[in-house]
Amino acid sequence: MSEANPSMKFREAMTYAAQLHATQLRKGTSIPYLAHLLSVSSLVLEHGGSEDEAIAALLHDAIEDQGRDGLTAREIAARFGATVLAIVEGCTDAEGTAGQPKPPWRVRKEGYVAHLRHASAETRLVSAADKLHNARAILGDLRERGESLWARFSGGRDGVLWYYRALVNAYRQSGGSEGMRRLVDELDRTVTQMESLARGTSTGAA
Repeated sequence: MSEANPSMKFREAMTYAAQLHATQLRKGTSIPYLAHLLSVSSLVLEHGGSEDEAIAALLHDAIEDQGRDGLTAREIAARFGATVLAIVEGCTDAEGTAGQPKPPWRVRKEGYVAHLRHASAETRLVSAADKLHNARAILGDLRERGESLWARFSGGRDGVLWYYRALVNAYRQSGGSEGMRRLVDELDRTVTQMESLARGTSTGAA
């Protein structure tokens, strides 16, 4: 797929993602959630991803956030194919189900990290792009807001730092393409800065 001339399938995925997440904002901000999805898809393309991987990046949170008891997964398969659905499912740590709470945060994240070690290369590429964009946002907000940022996250300061370092280690152990290695290198640098700044703000707060 040429970024200057996206296919009808890619354009349809952008429209579908915008519909699914129309009222959703980034956690603790007024930023439309679609901005994150577009950024992740862009990172996938910039690091050698295919059209299916770029589409999966647009939809990577669709099942987790808008699962609707399996309906969203069926729609993704029908509209974008089994490959896209497999990647999206591989990026999902818990399906959104009406009336059913998700498992505890730490349990979900430990399961997701373990799953990544055996996930497909396509899933790991989209996942790493997602986590890089998230980590960059956390780092920027940490610089601006300091320690108050951590109240935004279920895992708190220590949980978030553990999770992102565990992700880096899981991606590294699994290897991958040159584009994947570049993504993980950048994620590692971002997480290292996050860790350093978190230690500094914590010391300053004390």
